[in-house]
Amino acid sequence: MPPSVGRFTTSFSLSGLITGENKKPTIILLLTPFILTTWKYFGTKPFYLSNLTSTLVLFGDPQRTAELYTYLSAFALFAVVPFLIIRFVFKERLSSFGLQVGDWRFGLKAFLVLAPIFALASYLSRNDPEFVAEYPLFKGAGISSTAFLSHAFSYLLFYIGWETYFRGFMQFGLRQTLGDWQAILVQTALSCILHIGKPTGEIYSSVIGALIWGIIAFRAQSILFIILLHWLLGVVLDYSICFLR
Repeated sequence: MPPSVGRFTTSFSLSGLITGENKKPTIILLLTPFILTTWKYFGTKPFYLSNLTSTLVLFGDPQRTAELYTYLSAFALFAVVPFLIIRFVFKERLSSFGLQVGDWRFGLKAFLVLAPIFALASYLSRNDPEFVAEYPLFKGAGISSTAFLSHAFSYLLFYIGWETYFRGFMQFGLRQTLGDWQAILVQTALSCILHIGKPTGEIYSSVIGALIWGIIAFRAQSILFIILLHWLLGVVLDYSICFLR
């Protein structure tokens, strides 16, 4: 019988799971299912509309409040929680997780090349019934230019949270242990899974997007350009559905 059967070996010890070089990846990978599940079940529009409309309504509009609730909860769980862990648990700089300008020349070039491609992809999806049914999250965003601008800027909170978690906290946090490509693939897999329930085209394209954005984040040593690209993708889609159909 192999010596590892029936007992913990040194490489599989519980103490070794949360000490030394294993501490950071263990915390990231254990925290992730809790964070993602909490947001999916308790931080999104359906939960707000089912449970909170009687106690929390902003601007006299439950639908607008549901949108803000979704974006703010994503920002809190995906950005604020990682900020706190990086600073007070890992005791590392935020810049080590891509929260810096980094190589801005490369980042700007990547943005200028990819922005028109993503904008065109969003525009071409404007008549897809699945996308029209799903977006924009706040259906009143198209009633006026003022309403849309308010929607677009609040949407940025969501993308700051999303990119901070997947391309920042997870990807940069796992690279030392797993290696660059494996860190990119892990965040790609999990960010894709969180898209389940979204339009079919969005789920599959999220894999391509996560790979591209992951590569750019490592090359630029920054997630700031990825936040802008992802935000542009979402805003152009919503604008196209609201005003260009």
